[in-house]
Amino acid sequence: MKYLSILLMLLGFMVPAQGQIVITEDISKNTVWEASDEYILDGLIFVEAGAELYIEPGTVIKGRAQENITTGDGASALIVRRDAKIFAEGTATAPIIFTAEADDVNDPTDLTYEDRGQWGGLIVLGNATTNQPTTDNQIEGIEGGEGGDEALYGGNNDADDSGVIRYVSIRHGGFSISGVSGDEINGLTLGGVGSGTTIEYVEVFANFDDGYEWFGGTVNTKYLINAFSGDDAFDYDQGFRGKGQFWFSIQAADRAGRGGEHDGGDDDETGTPYSTPVITNATYIGSGAGATVAEGDNNDRVFAIRDNAGGEYYNSIFTDFAGVGLNIEDIDGAEVDSRQRLEQGDLVFNNNLWWGIGNNDVASVAPQDFVATYISDEGNANSIADPGLRGISRATDGGLDPRPSAGSNAGFGAMNLDDNFFTNVSYYGAFGNDNWALGWTALDQYGYLSDEIVTSNEDEAGIPSAIALNQNYPNPFNPTTSISFTLPQAQQVTLKVYNLLGREVATLANRERFSAGLNTLSFDAANLSSGIYIYRLTGANVTLTRKMTLIK
Repeated sequence: MKYLSILLMLLGFMVPAQGQIVITEDISKNTVWEASDEYILDGLIFVEAGAELYIEPGTVIKGRAQENITTGDGASALIVRRDAKIFAEGTATAPIIFTAEADDVNDPTDLTYEDRGQWGGLIVLGNATTNQPTTDNQIEGIEGGEGGDEALYGGNNDADDSGVIRYVSIRHGGFSISGVSGDEINGLTLGGVGSGTTIEYVEVFANFDDGYEWFGGTVNTKYLINAFSGDDAFDYDQGFRGKGQFWFSIQAADRAGRGGEHDGGDDDETGTPYSTPVITNATYIGSGAGATVAEGDNNDRVFAIRDNAGGEYYNSIFTDFAGVGLNIEDIDGAEVDSRQRLEQGDLVFNNNLWWGIGNNDVASVAPQDFVATYISDEGNANSIADPGLRGISRATDGGLDPRPSAGSNAGFGAMNLDDNFFTNVSYYGAFGNDNWALGWTALDQYGYLSDEIVTSNEDEAGIPSAIALNQNYPNPFNPTTSISFTLPQAQQVTLKVYNLLGREVATLANRERFSAGLNTLSFDAANLSSGIYIYRLTGANVTLTRKMTLIK
């Protein structure tokens, strides 16, 4: 059956024989790229202002490697200028694929995630505001000025419309035109892109630089995937203020950056508007909780937040990073920094699950004292708790399944956001029972994803049907541990700790009211001796007990 599944998967991604059209000239009028042909980007190809590029579902666009370019450009890339539009509207069964010329899209074994930087990427430029001092900014990765190509972004129209990008997979890009480290092209670059633009169901696979980078702008996005990029998964700066939901990333074992590198200003860190996007239901998986990655930013942190950046994360899962969870810029004597954004409410982490980060404790999640205080504040509802994902794998073994297991901490308890853009769901992270990455991504085509179908009404139910008391973590512990429990509805509960003689040694909650879903309390046993202890949760008509071990 396994071989039959693989055969069916390959047949599902077979692309019919195509003619090849080499693109050497910029697109200056309305143009259609048809799925019956394969398009080769020979250098930097611009969609000029006033022109619209329509790309049919199932179309394959390939970028030439630098040594094969005939136009004299330093890389191949597609760049949509301000006042131009792209309509790349694939489907779940006929995605649009941007990839390297060397990639045989009918052979899922010819390239791996280590094959990065073989061409440039996709760049979209718009007229939305940034916090830069000018509205004519040259985009990162494209050389401007004398002898270069102007690729400008920024303006005063936050509702600017650059078109539609839907069901698009961008693979094996990230080449640097200049050859200077840090000047590589991102998988999908969005410079001053406005909220009139539609971007959803997009995958960046094996890019050498960042998966996605926003330079200011207000564009909203849903269903984004970053897989095995060599640098950061999601990077924003220069006053980005869009909304995002269902963002997923998994880092590679050979080269990795941060889950989120989030900056505020660039030339002027005090500039407004601040970077304050709102993101919910993200799942960021690192390179492995114990992995040492020699290249990139070394799997060292989930977030690097700096340069006066703000932003908001809700209902998200951050897991499997060897370093730290959250590092926030704190500069003594600075007029502004990201610590001020946190303290003034422009930087928010609320109702998130952190797991498998460093030593899996508060000190690893939040090594700075002021961040640890914030993360530990029960009002912010952050928990160091196992999300119970169905499978994490970085091999082509069908073992990657980022959906929550039945009854896991991530399966229920998400908070609703009062904004019509967001889809209110009950689960944490980017996936519920439905694996929306199947059928159109390189992750699926190459064989990383599990194809297991889960049929239940868990997503709709949203909360457990009964009280559950979870095993404390860590266990054994010294001297602190976390105890979590889930409730089917808001109610009063009592949580007490006893020694093996039945004597009460601590009361963590005494008929206190807790919300439906996941709740977590900390237990400090510094004044107790080593041994086995019992913790007992009493709620409406039920009493549950578990054991834990203190070792000093």
